[in-house]
Amino acid sequence: MRAVFLENEKLRVGVLADKGSDVIEFNYKPRDMDFVWLTAGGVRNPTSYLSTSHDDLATFLDYYPGGWQEIFPNGGAPSSHLGARFGQHGEVSNLPWDYEIVEDGERAVAVRFSVRTQKTPFRLEKTLRLRSGESGLCVEETLNNESEVPLHVMWGHHIALGCPFLEEGCKIRLPEGTIVVPHAEPIHPKGRRVKGDRSHAWPMAQGELGGTVDLSVLPERGTMSEMLYLKDLSEGWYEVENPKKRLTLRVEWDIGQMPYLWFWQEYGASGFYPWYGRHYNVGLEPFSSYPTNGIEEAVNNGTAMLVGARGKRPFSLRVRVLQSSKDGEGGGNG
Repeated sequence: MRAVFLENEKLRVGVLADKGSDVIEFNYKPRDMDFVWLTAGGVRNPTSYLSTSHDDLATFLDYYPGGWQEIFPNGGAPSSHLGARFGQHGEVSNLPWDYEIVEDGERAVAVRFSVRTQKTPFRLEKTLRLRSGESGLCVEETLNNESEVPLHVMWGHHIALGCPFLEEGCKIRLPEGTIVVPHAEPIHPKGRRVKGDRSHAWPMAQGELGGTVDLSVLPERGTMSEMLYLKDLSEGWYEVENPKKRLTLRVEWDIGQMPYLWFWQEYGASGFYPWYGRHYNVGLEPFSSYPTNGIEEAVNNGTAMLVGARGKRPFSLRVRVLQSSKDGEGGGNG
């Protein structure tokens, strides 16, 4: 399986070209600290493993390595649109991407990845760039509709964070005024932490069993899983800080194209397939649309992105590591 690694003095970034252009390593070299989360099964070569699952969701999970996926044109659950049936998070996250090295010098390294969808007439191209001496990865993308038909899509970045960076007590910062919308149903069999029949003002949410829940501080291991959607962000950024390790991951993106942030939480309480209590991770995922029920619902609720006939959509995202000089310092708030 083809993999591409970009590296400078501060970062090493690993990308699976043959599996969705998944980012499976985001290592801050001065501390040898990886930020992206990988499943216990890790990376599997799709050509050497045959999934025997009979449904679209399980097939995706059988191959899911964790990490950071590009999601397009269907976000979340299997869904149909204009006669095309999409599996979980289909379809570019499971396709092989072409790539070419476009810069390899003292000032920067950059690789361009591209893919054409199989069921829809789109071409997606993105360039990942590391500049010398900087602890940030820049992503510049262009989405092209190669047809004469305006089409609705869901587009997002499924960024999952975990150990060794992530642990209990990590802090999440978001722009002021952010609104929290719970998923319509609990995603854990035993229920949910956050009251699900209303929206909440970040970070304090009403608890399902009373009291309040501070969503900005990650809870103890064994806390129930949760799926939330963050909207009305005034700016496109978030930070996740580990005060003990004095490290912060800051993600900045074009909020005009992806105005929503999905907040998936798996804290080790799921004792069943595929987690079996082995994981402590969160996904903080910029998205064009919501919820995680697939393209059909996003079209119906008006959040799906519309790409015009022969239309283009640009998008940019930056992920960088900030290191504080002492415990308790944050990475800034703007």
